[in-house]
Amino acid sequence: MVVEAPSLVCLCLNTIADELITGDVDDEFTRALYELPSELMDSLLPRLTPLALELLQRCRPLYSTLGDNSSSQRKRKRWSNFEMAWKTLYEARWPSHSTESQPSNWLDGNGEVKEKFIDDWAQLYWESHLQSCVDAAAEKASLPWFSDPIGSTATPDALLEYIGNNRNLCNSVIKYSRFSDHCQHFGSYTRCLRLSACLCVPEICDLLRNAKLEKLEIQWIKSEQHVDGLCALLKQNCETLKSIEFIHCKLSEEYINHICDSMWIKDFKVHGVQHFSIKLSSFGETGCFPLPAGLSSFLVSGRSLVSLGLCDDRLQREFVKMVIDTLLDASSSIGVLDLSENYISGCLSHFKPPANSQQLSSRIGKSLQSLRVLNLRNNNLDGDDAESLRHLLVHMPKLETLDLSHNPIEDGIMSIIPYLAEVSERPYLRNLKLENCELTFDGVNQLLQTLSTWRKPLSSLSIRENHLGRKMGALLGKFLSKGIQYLDIEDIGLDPHGFQEAEEEITGKLKLVYINISKNRGGRETAIFLAKLISCAPELVAIDAKYNFMTPDSVSLLCSTLKTMEGTQ
Repeated sequence: MVVEAPSLVCLCLNTIADELITGDVDDEFTRALYELPSELMDSLLPRLTPLALELLQRCRPLYSTLGDNSSSQRKRKRWSNFEMAWKTLYEARWPSHSTESQPSNWLDGNGEVKEKFIDDWAQLYWESHLQSCVDAAAEKASLPWFSDPIGSTATPDALLEYIGNNRNLCNSVIKYSRFSDHCQHFGSYTRCLRLSACLCVPEICDLLRNAKLEKLEIQWIKSEQHVDGLCALLKQNCETLKSIEFIHCKLSEEYINHICDSMWIKDFKVHGVQHFSIKLSSFGETGCFPLPAGLSSFLVSGRSLVSLGLCDDRLQREFVKMVIDTLLDASSSIGVLDLSENYISGCLSHFKPPANSQQLSSRIGKSLQSLRVLNLRNNNLDGDDAESLRHLLVHMPKLETLDLSHNPIEDGIMSIIPYLAEVSERPYLRNLKLENCELTFDGVNQLLQTLSTWRKPLSSLSIRENHLGRKMGALLGKFLSKGIQYLDIEDIGLDPHGFQEAEEEITGKLKLVYINISKNRGGRETAIFLAKLISCAPELVAIDAKYNFMTPDSVSLLCSTLKTMEGTQ
C-alpha cells in the first residue's frame, strides 16, 4: 500500500502547531501567525490543542480586533473560525453537555426546543475545564487526612491530557500540574462555579481572585469554617453575583445572617442577586426558628430578585408564613416563588381574611403583583388550604404557571374555580398542574367546564395520577376541542370505554401539540382514539401512550393514519 507523502504546506503547519503546543514561543512568533493567509490559518486551528489555541488567541495583535473597512469582513471570518475551533473542542470533550439546544418539559411552557446562543466558546470551554479541576481538588480535599493547601493539589493526568497533548506532557502541560496553576490562568474565564464545602476556605478567595462569578452553587455547608470561607468569596464577587444556590446544606440562623450580610454591595444594604435558592437543606435543628433577620433584609432589599426557591428544606408552616409575609411587604419584583417539597399545611389560612374584611388587600405588595410562577408541589395542602390559596391568587394578576401537584386537595379544587372564572377575560394563567391531588370526577368536571369558557385557552394542563374513571372520556374529548396545546392525562383510569367516548366527542381541528395518555389500559380503543387525534391535530408532534395494552393490529391502524396524513400535507 502506497502512503501519500504530506505536502510541504502540511509539514509547515504541523511544525507550527507543534511549536504552539509546546508553548515555548514568544509573542512575536504568535503575532506573526496572524499575517498568514486565511486559508492557512483555517488549516492551522484544527491542529491545535486547547492550550495552544488559547495561547494563539490570547496573543492576537490589538489591531486584529478592530473592524476597519478594508479587512473587517476577513477578520470577522477569522474570529468565527476561532469560535468554531473552540466549539469543536468543547463538544469533543463534553459530548453529553448539549448547551445549544435543550428540549424543555412539555408541560413547562410551550414544550418547544429552546436555543441557547453561545457567543464565546473559549470562555465556556475553560470555565467547564476549571470546574473539572475544582471537582478533582474537592475529591482530594474531602479526605479526612488531607491537610495541605488546596492550591497545591496535583491536577489529574487525564485533565492535563485534555488541554495539552499526549506527546508533550513534559513541556507546556507541566506548567499546569497544580490546581492553583489552573485557577490563576483560567480563573478569568469563570462565570459559573459549583463548590463543595471542603473548598470553602479562606484560600479559595486568592485562588479565584481573577474570577468574576455570576452564578455560584454551594454544596454541603455545615460548619462555621465553611461559612466563613464562603462569605469571603461572596464579598469578593458581590458586584457580579447574580445567582446563588445552596444544596445539601445545614444552615443555622447565624449562618444565614452571615451569608446574607456578605452579599451587600459596598455596605449599601442592596444586592444584585436575581436568583436565590436553598434546596435539600435544613434550617437549624427543626426548620422552625423565626425567619432570620439577614434573610428578611435580603428579601426586602432585593430589588433585583426575580426568583426565590426554598425547596425540600423541611420547612414548617410558621417559617413559610413569615417568608410570604416578608414578600408581601417587599419592594421586590419577584416573578418566581418555589416552595415545593415542604410541609406547610395550614400556612395559607394566615392569608384568608375574616368575613367581610378587606384586610388582605391592604397587605398585598408589589411582589405578588409581579408573580408569574408559583410552585407549591408536595406540601401536604388539603381542601382548606385550597380555599385559603384562592384569596392569594386573586392578587396575582400576572400568574402564568401554578403547580399544586401531589397535594391531597380533593374537592378543594372547587374553591379555586371561582378564581378561574373571574380571570376568564384576562387569563395570564397558561400552565396548570394538578397531578396526584386525589381529585374527584365532579371537581375536574367543573374545572374543565370553567376552563372551556376562557377567551384565551389554557396552554397546558396536567391532571395525571388522579383516579377519575371512564366517565372522563367524553369530557376530555370536548375539552380537546377548546384549544388546549399540552395535555397530560396519564393514569386516570379511562379504560377502553373512556377512550371510545373521548374519540366520539372530538370535532374539528385541534391545536394539540403534545398529549400523554399512558397507563390508561385502553386496548385497541387507544389506537382508534389516537388515529382520530392525529387526523384532527395537524400541529401534534409528540404522543406518549405506553402501557395501554394495545392489540397487534393497532400498529397497522396508526401507520395507515400517519401515511394518510403525510399524503395530505
